[in-house]
Amino acid sequence: MYNIKKLNKISPVIYDYLPKEQYNVTSHLEDSESDAFLVRSADCHGMEFAENTLAIARAGAGTNNIPIDRCTQQGIVVFNTPGANANGVKELVLGAMISASRNLPEAYDWAKTLKGQGEEVPELVEKGKGQFVGGELKGKTLGVIGLGAIGIMVANAASAIGMNVIGYDPFLSVDKAWTISMYTHKAEKLDELLEKADFITIHIPQTDKTKGFLSTPEFSKMKDGVIVLNFARGGLVKSTSLFDAMESGKVKKYVTDFPDEEMIGHPGVLAIPHLGASTPESEENCAVMAAQQLKDFFETGSIHNSVNMPECIVPPSDTVRITILHKNTPNMVGQITNKIANYNLNIADMANKSRGEIAYTVLNLDHDVTPEVQAELGNIEGVIKIRVI
Repeated sequence: MYNIKKLNKISPVIYDYLPKEQYNVTSHLEDSESDAFLVRSADCHGMEFAENTLAIARAGAGTNNIPIDRCTQQGIVVFNTPGANANGVKELVLGAMISASRNLPEAYDWAKTLKGQGEEVPELVEKGKGQFVGGELKGKTLGVIGLGAIGIMVANAASAIGMNVIGYDPFLSVDKAWTISMYTHKAEKLDELLEKADFITIHIPQTDKTKGFLSTPEFSKMKDGVIVLNFARGGLVKSTSLFDAMESGKVKKYVTDFPDEEMIGHPGVLAIPHLGASTPESEENCAVMAAQQLKDFFETGSIHNSVNMPECIVPPSDTVRITILHKNTPNMVGQITNKIANYNLNIADMANKSRGEIAYTVLNLDHDVTPEVQAELGNIEGVIKIRVI
């Protein structure tokens, strides 16, 4: 029985994948009793993780609410669910582009002021509508920064409605590239996108390196009157630079799903209260993916969609399986296999994957693994965490 603590409200669909006969999934657990955590927005930075904690599954893409480095040091696998909420965000980005371009928020607010004018309303509407005239999206150029699951869906949808699309992602994978519309032009340099786009939408993770990704140098290269959309993370856009760009007319409007105190009420900002993935469909998709990842990890040792550990997909096995998270140093696998050989244990199959300074070794053995063997393996310098399945 595995204990999984919910730190937020999670769609009950998780119980279809984590049956109660094998998994105790509840919010009523002590942190120290939890083998894993399911989280959406709860801040985990102040948490202390016990030795028995094996994994954290984030039902969403962003993981800035999780102490990734500390989890890595403690051998805790952190999963996220990239793409599970992509359609919900994509649709909101398209709606936001239309709203900003056609001045719908301003028009809506103005129309409410006509309440009580009786039969004069139709005439007042015709007289006043000219102040809200906006442009169509068809034929305009959209720049998409970051071609991950969401960015690609936005790019493809924009192409389908007749927009010219420029995408920029220096780390675009081959698998992702196959899913991009043939009509999307891939920019080799960010400047090419900034100089040509009428709309710019950013879809990259927020890290120490990407914080303030759009700042004064980037805004200065944009077309006058550009509309910028941020449905990724607030810190990707430097606020002071943005306000300067709006004051000068360089940026016509800024649409953000992550408003702060300064942005709320600003005439050039369309502030949305983090609604990108707030759909029943997105929440269910994220919950399903998170639950499946935990189930696969607990039952087979497979690691898929981890933000801090190597990708390692291993099929179920009838043999005894031992998984070892360890430092990615020379002769580590040799030391592990030698220890096992010293106990006359036969390795039927094995996998070894690495990611930076961390590696993951999975071994299928023809014999049971005693506590003594586990202790011997754990004493190898650089071994972080061992588990027998």
